[in-house]
Amino acid sequence: MALPDTAPLLVGLLLLFHAFGAWAIVEVNMEDKVEVMAGETAQITCMFTTDEGLGGTTIQWFYVLPNKERQRIYNKEPMHEAAEQNTLFTHRISLNVSGTAAVLAIRDVGVRDNLEFICVIKTLTPEEAEGRTQLKVFKSPTFPTIEAVETGISVNEEAPSKIGSCRVKNGYPKPNITWYRNNMPLRNTPREVVVTSRTTIESSGLFSVQSELTMKVKKEDKDAVFYCEVIYVVPGATKMTESQHINITVYYLPTEVNIWVESPKGNIKEGDTLELRCDNNGNYPSSITTIKHQNSEYSVENKTMVRTNVKRLDGGVYECTFLETDNFEEISGSTKVSVNYLESAVITPKDSIAVMEGEELKASCNALSSLQTSTTWFKNEKLVSKGNTLSVKSATLETAGMYKCVVTVPEMEGMKTSSTLQVNVKGSPQILGPDVQEVETYETTVNLTCSATGFPAPTIMWTTSDGKNLNALQTETEDGAQSVVTFKITSNVKVFCNASNDFGSKVVEFNIKTILNTTLTTITSMPTISTTTRSTTTISSDTVVHTTPTTTTTTSTNTITDDTVIYNTSTTNTTIPSTNITFINDTVIYNTSTTNTTIPSTNITFINDTVQTPTKSPNIKKESKGFVIAIIIIAIFLLAILGSVLYFLYKKGRICGRSGKQDFSKRKSSKDNIVVEMKSDNTEEAILLGVNGEKQQPNDQ
Repeated sequence: MALPDTAPLLVGLLLLFHAFGAWAIVEVNMEDKVEVMAGETAQITCMFTTDEGLGGTTIQWFYVLPNKERQRIYNKEPMHEAAEQNTLFTHRISLNVSGTAAVLAIRDVGVRDNLEFICVIKTLTPEEAEGRTQLKVFKSPTFPTIEAVETGISVNEEAPSKIGSCRVKNGYPKPNITWYRNNMPLRNTPREVVVTSRTTIESSGLFSVQSELTMKVKKEDKDAVFYCEVIYVVPGATKMTESQHINITVYYLPTEVNIWVESPKGNIKEGDTLELRCDNNGNYPSSITTIKHQNSEYSVENKTMVRTNVKRLDGGVYECTFLETDNFEEISGSTKVSVNYLESAVITPKDSIAVMEGEELKASCNALSSLQTSTTWFKNEKLVSKGNTLSVKSATLETAGMYKCVVTVPEMEGMKTSSTLQVNVKGSPQILGPDVQEVETYETTVNLTCSATGFPAPTIMWTTSDGKNLNALQTETEDGAQSVVTFKITSNVKVFCNASNDFGSKVVEFNIKTILNTTLTTITSMPTISTTTRSTTTISSDTVVHTTPTTTTTTSTNTITDDTVIYNTSTTNTTIPSTNITFINDTVIYNTSTTNTTIPSTNITFINDTVQTPTKSPNIKKESKGFVIAIIIIAIFLLAILGSVLYFLYKKGRICGRSGKQDFSKRKSSKDNIVVEMKSDNTEEAILLGVNGEKQQPNDQ
């Protein structure tokens, strides 16, 4: 083995050194301390010098136990090196020797590694040297958490009250906590400020610290800001962490109480909703707030009292009282409330007044109010006067009516009252409308209306020109009376409306003219004109008039386009022709004005036509239908004259040269032309005449 072989050699060398009396010199240099954050790798350097060199040098590392004994953790000899087994550092250390420097590396250091480490250098001679280094491990604490008290604090508390607590965890070395109020540090002050701390060593060896602040609060602390500051050490520096800021609720008694009108803003009037608000500069929780008015006490909710539909009696002084229930201290404040009012308008004379026509009318209107008022008078929604007094120098019938007095308060919107006065003017009646009124009617029953003004209300009587009294319905109106009479007429008659009262009478005449049923007359009669029992007529853009005399029956076939066709039957036992007619864009009128008239049994085709068959005389008004009938009669008369003249000229040969029979279908048509078909019971043929007066045979039609 190597050991027996080297032992004699080593012994020999020792004897040799001893014989010469020469000992090797060994020196070791180390740092006083090495600082490192927990979890990092710490490196402890041991610098040494020796005369023997590295060949015979032994390096050993120890740490000092709490009982001051040494525990070797690493041993390096010239021929062998290893970490000691079953120590705190067996698996976490390594040694690196380079020249005269031996560096011990400790991995994943923790706070338990805060120990003193010893480096020992030995040589072959008995000489040895050692050095020491203190390893310092640091751990930053967690962010501080702060909690404020949840309940409020009263300024009346005699002992200091808890403000809050601050806690920081897992720091090394132990962190320190300092409390601040509005950026000013708080120190322990007897009976004023007390700061207590409690330190906990965790199983990991780290420190957790909790600090609690108690102090005697003042009113000013209601707005104060509190927080804690944590100071801790790291390698080569000292750091600080500030917690979140907190506020506390401070209860304090008020020094004054205020009460005011929250709503409505400005002046208050009767009928408004009054809202009073009461507040104080304190915030004591155990308190009662009440509002008193004229020996009445009202509860307050959310510092507010509400009264609806206030009256003038609700005005006056309102007092708000604050009572602290702990010590029964009381403080109050007050305000004055004015409720403006406007009483109902009163008109003198009351309700109504009657004056003689021509006399002066006077009335006054007043309303009691707490503010300045303005008065106006209206009649039929129109302004007639301003001011309290209504005055009319000379009353007339037009003065009569309903007057309205309106009183307002200009400086307060919505403050208004009103009253009415009926003014009656005594005098003889007046009837609306002209003294003589013309009435034309087709009806057999007439309704007449007569409206009269006057006071007293006139009595209306109806009489006829033959002295007959008519029964009528009379109703009173605002300014007089109105009567409506209904009676049957058979001929022209005059009816009189007589309105009378205590001061006179007035008469209006209604001249009623009856209009009998009239028909359109035949345009002309043409002598010696024969009639055929059947005819075919083609007419375009003309006006066709069929006049049928007594007991005539005719059958015809007609095609009419864009024309106006009029069938006139004016006598009894009349049969309108039995015809086959095709109407295209025409207007067809049957006039049957007498009895026993038979509308023809016809085969009629209407294409875009208007058919009118009046069987009874219309109720034509004087202003419209009578005028139209007159115009139609005149026009037909003029057309008859024109037809006669044209016929006479034709017979004399003055027009168209009388060249013989002409083709009726080839004539130029015009919407202004008139074609007349006359039928007689003594004729054998029918003649159609155009504007040129030519005779047309039936087979040419």
